[in-house]
Amino acid sequence: MGSQESPKQVDVLVIGAGFSGIGMGIKLLRAGIDSFVILERGVDVGGTWRSNTYPGCACDVPSHLYSFSFEKNPAWSRMYPTQPELRDYLGRLADKHDLRPHMRFESEVVEAVFQAGAGRWNVETRDGARFSARTVVSCMGGLSRPKIPAFPGLDRFGGRAFHSANWDHSFDMTGKRVAVVGTGASAIQFVPQIAPKVARLDLYQRTPPWILPKPDRPIREWEQRLFRWLPGYMFGLRNYLYWRQEILGVGYTLKPKILKLAEKLALKYLREAVPDPEVRAKLTPDYRIGCKRVLLTNDYLQTMCRPNLEVITDSVASITESGVVASDGREREVDAIIFGTGFKTLDFTSPVHFVGADGRELNEVWKDKPRAYFGVATAGFPNLFFITGPNSRVANNSIVFMIEVQIRYVVQCLRRLLGNAAGTMEVRPKAQQEYNAALTRRAQGTVFASGCQSWYLDANGESPVLWPGFSSEFWWKARSVRWGDFATG
Repeated sequence: MGSQESPKQVDVLVIGAGFSGIGMGIKLLRAGIDSFVILERGVDVGGTWRSNTYPGCACDVPSHLYSFSFEKNPAWSRMYPTQPELRDYLGRLADKHDLRPHMRFESEVVEAVFQAGAGRWNVETRDGARFSARTVVSCMGGLSRPKIPAFPGLDRFGGRAFHSANWDHSFDMTGKRVAVVGTGASAIQFVPQIAPKVARLDLYQRTPPWILPKPDRPIREWEQRLFRWLPGYMFGLRNYLYWRQEILGVGYTLKPKILKLAEKLALKYLREAVPDPEVRAKLTPDYRIGCKRVLLTNDYLQTMCRPNLEVITDSVASITESGVVASDGREREVDAIIFGTGFKTLDFTSPVHFVGADGRELNEVWKDKPRAYFGVATAGFPNLFFITGPNSRVANNSIVFMIEVQIRYVVQCLRRLLGNAAGTMEVRPKAQQEYNAALTRRAQGTVFASGCQSWYLDANGESPVLWPGFSSEFWWKARSVRWGDFATG
């Protein structure tokens, strides 16, 4: 039962305090919009970079690119940022821009219902706090809900079991038998960290990832001074990194065949890192590079040669009280199971119960095929905006760039919307339909449609996640709002 106190009135209610929420808060203040609140279910800012604390947690996008263009950081310690640095970066931004007075932590939004007559969203949190907002901006990221497959018997397992996103730091795995399920972006980081400690590590691999060396190194002190003294130098580096990543989009979206060169480099790296032909065969992908996420690491493949580690390509059939049973019927007893099985990136159903103007629930609308307009708005839900909504993430460049583009787009909408005392704004169904039809056509011939299974694709072989073009192309198309595509009231 909600609180009986009158709901707090705000112009903008932002859900989430990760990259998207922090960036949105900064841009709202710069636009002269100060009637807003940021609700965060966690205990502090940071989003996925606060929650994920597993050993070796880091980003695979260069530091100077995985940050806001309007808040460059000259003090990155490495070419690729680690989790603590990213968490601290976002914390510093919250303090610098005095966002914390606008924030409420441990405030998980559970329901948002649009009141058509009033043109406002009634929002309630799990602890019963209530808000009345002209607009809601969902900044809930795609890496916020861990995914653990429903293996039979998991609830009976007598040892420790946890997902990498909820790392159990109280568990001392020294000398223990550990099973790791999954070989995605998180596993390739924590497996090399724990393998030297455990007595035995059983690594359950469904599909081998394509792996390339990570061009990481410490950033020297003189370089950091140069970034501080010559901001243009840091600007130039960021632009170089951006366009280096953007060029990869040619292979991803236009001519997948040119990615064969990258495949040759990855196979050469595999041969050098894993001399054992039997182990190497297990680690060799049989699909086009780029169809699944390409992973960067300098120690994962080398770790596969350890005598206490076994790569198991048989799938997990069930879990017993004492171990893991593979599809070949063999049971391996373990003391702990760690799931590196990723997140619910394809599931755009929300933990928030959004109810639109006509009484429809967003989870029902998006259940089979999530559809939005530039990833920021969806028909039937006035005054509701998303950051990193459907089809607005990229595989070859920085998601922070896409976040900035969408924040700028949403702020344009908010300035016009809030300038009308009782206004509403909703994308027209026809505009959304035409936009998504163009996305479907654009996706044909990309590497993502080359035949593999990945977290990019749904059961129909379509991607509700990715923007099927260049990030610069997204920026160009979304640089200004086509007001005719929105119905206003």
